[in-house]
Amino acid sequence: MPPYAARLLVVAVLVLAASAGARAAEGGEGACLYAPAPPAQLVAKDAVADYASVLRTCRAADGREGVAIRAMTIAGAPILLLADPQKLSTRLERAACWTCRDASEDSLADTRMMRAVAQSAEAPGLVHRGFLQNAGLTHGAAAGAFVTGDLCPSRKPLDRPFFDTLAARAPHAPVALSISGLWLVHHFPDYRWLLDRQAAGALDIVWVNHTYHHPYRRGEPDARNFLLTDGVDADAEILDTERLLIANGQTPSLFFRFPGLISSAPLMQAVSRHHLVSLGADAWLAVGQRPGEGSIVLVHPNGNEKAGLAMFDRDIARGAIAAPLEPLTAAP
Repeated sequence: MPPYAARLLVVAVLVLAASAGARAAEGGEGACLYAPAPPAQLVAKDAVADYASVLRTCRAADGREGVAIRAMTIAGAPILLLADPQKLSTRLERAACWTCRDASEDSLADTRMMRAVAQSAEAPGLVHRGFLQNAGLTHGAAAGAFVTGDLCPSRKPLDRPFFDTLAARAPHAPVALSISGLWLVHHFPDYRWLLDRQAAGALDIVWVNHTYHHPYRRGEPDARNFLLTDGVDADAEILDTERLLIANGQTPSLFFRFPGLISSAPLMQAVSRHHLVSLGADAWLAVGQRPGEGSIVLVHPNGNEKAGLAMFDRDIARGAIAAPLEPLTAAP
């Protein structure tokens, strides 16, 4: 292991272990919830070990129920990523607080979660020779708009004024951020700024998986680009992003967005296999799509799409982006 990575891992273990001890001291449900304070510096994804995709129905001693979709070990403690199969929310909890048993997709087929996963996997979008475009959930089941922002790898800083515009609409303004691992690695101060805005009540962020490396080669045809690039390990791209996000104090959601909105039938199946909802958009502002009621709006506040953000400012000022802004968990 390189010396830099080794130092990050040591810091990660110390930070996470201290947070674990503080939570355990609280007792009750607070001792079960795994919610460490965000670290002051980047923590390597290796701090989250033994990471595995699972499907288990779980029940706590206090009667709470959930569906475990990931199992892991953090600072020596077994942890579960649990989903509420009706609300579509997620949380991290200590496995010792839960009694779980393996479940089948069929046994959970009537839950809102599994319906959303299945329906998004069956929505092929535009079918091209060799790839799919904008497959998955593209329109939400609510009157308001769903604002989503993609944080693809970028050399430019976060467009912070975009988030100030959102926060000015209402307290706890909902926004779904599709985060790539490499963006977080190279923009940790911007990431911490987002967490601080969330903690202050300005934003309510849902973290969407946008792959770890977000592969892209300029000029390459879509059929051989993004996750369709030769040699890409789709499972690692999905799971390593979650590990990095958890290591740095946040909880992955049930949503996944393909880089470039480009996918294929096998890639759609991979996302479904990890029990995630594939997320598209019907109002990518920078490419000329116009928002309406229930639209899933797409912008890139990663410094690479100034035109799209200008359109967002214009549309939200004149009421073209339907109110109220909706949380992504209300979309399926």
